[in-house]
Amino acid sequence: MVNPLKTAERRAKSVGAQVARAYRRTGADVPFGNPLPSHGCAMEGWFWRVTDAAAGRVIVALFSVNRHPDGDWSTAAVALHPGDVVRAKALDNPRVGQSPFILAAGSNAKASFAASFDSLRLNLDDVHLDLSFTDSYDWPKAFAGGGVWSSVPFLNQYWHPYRLGGTATGTVEHPSGTWPLDDSKLYTERNWGTGFPDRWWWGQAHDFGDDDVSVAFSGGLLTLGPIQRDVGGVVVRLDGHVIRLTPPTAWVTSELTERRWSVNATSLRYQVELHGDGSDLDPHVLPVPLPGERRNVGTDFEHLAGRLHCVVRQFGLVIFDGRSDLAGLEVGSLPCFQRPDHL
Repeated sequence: MVNPLKTAERRAKSVGAQVARAYRRTGADVPFGNPLPSHGCAMEGWFWRVTDAAAGRVIVALFSVNRHPDGDWSTAAVALHPGDVVRAKALDNPRVGQSPFILAAGSNAKASFAASFDSLRLNLDDVHLDLSFTDSYDWPKAFAGGGVWSSVPFLNQYWHPYRLGGTATGTVEHPSGTWPLDDSKLYTERNWGTGFPDRWWWGQAHDFGDDDVSVAFSGGLLTLGPIQRDVGGVVVRLDGHVIRLTPPTAWVTSELTERRWSVNATSLRYQVELHGDGSDLDPHVLPVPLPGERRNVGTDFEHLAGRLHCVVRQFGLVIFDGRSDLAGLEVGSLPCFQRPDHL
C-alpha cells in the first residue's frame, strides 16, 4: 500500500533538489554549500599554486571548462619559476565529474590534463606534472571566499580559495631537468561565472618563514546587470584561524602602481594591510579564456616570485607582521582594456 506521506516527502525532496540545482546554475551557492564541483556556468576555473621555498621554486597550474554552443572546450596551462616557462593549450571535449570534482581533457603525452581534489597530472608539450596532495586545510566558513556575495545569483565572477594550506609531493619535468617535490606548500582556488571581469588583480603567499600563514586577495570589476563596481576581498589564515574581509562587512581598497599592489581591508575587528612588489622579475603571461569566442588571449600577467608584506591587526594590535619572497602577484584585463606599460 502506498504511503501518501512518504510519497509527498519524496516529491518535496525532488522539487527541492531541482530548485537547488537551478539556483546553483546562476553561479550562487547556499550557505555551507559545496562550491567545488561545476556550476554549469559559461566558465569554470580551478587553480593550483605550489612553492618549494628551500629551492626557490614556484609551480602554477590552471584549468578551465568553457561552455560554447559548438562544444565545450578547456584552457590548460602551467608556469614555472625560475625560468620563463609557460605552456598553454586550448583542449576540446573536457570532462567534469563531481566528487567533489574530477577534471580531464586531452589524451596524449603532448596534451593531457587530469585532476581531482588530491592529485594533478598534466602534460603540455615538454612540461609534465605528477603531483599528489595531502594535509589539506579546507575552507571552514559557511559562505565561500566572496562572503555573502557568494550567494548572490548572476554575478559575472565568483572566487573561492578552497584550500588555504596543504602539502604537494611528486615531480615536475621541464626542458631544463626534473624537480622533485617533497612536502612543498600548496594553495588552491576556484573561480566561475560568465568569464573573467574586464579587469582584475590577485595575489597569494604562504612562505612567511616559520609562520603557518596563508594569504590571498582578489579584486576586479564586479557586474550585476547595469551595475558595475570594483570589489576586492582578503583572506588570511593564521595557524588554525581564518579571517575573511569582504564587503559589506569590511571595507576593502586596492591600488596598483608600477608593479606594486597595495590592499587595505578593515572590519570592526580586523585590519589587514598588504603591500606587494613585483619589480624584480618580469611576469609570466598566462592565458585567459574567452568562452564565447573559443580562444585564449595572453592578457593575464603574474609575477610568480614577487614580494608581499602582510600586517594583520586585531582591535588595533598587531597579531602578525611578515614578509614572503615567493608571492604570486597578478594583474589582468580583457582585450578591450589596455594594459599599462608600467605593469
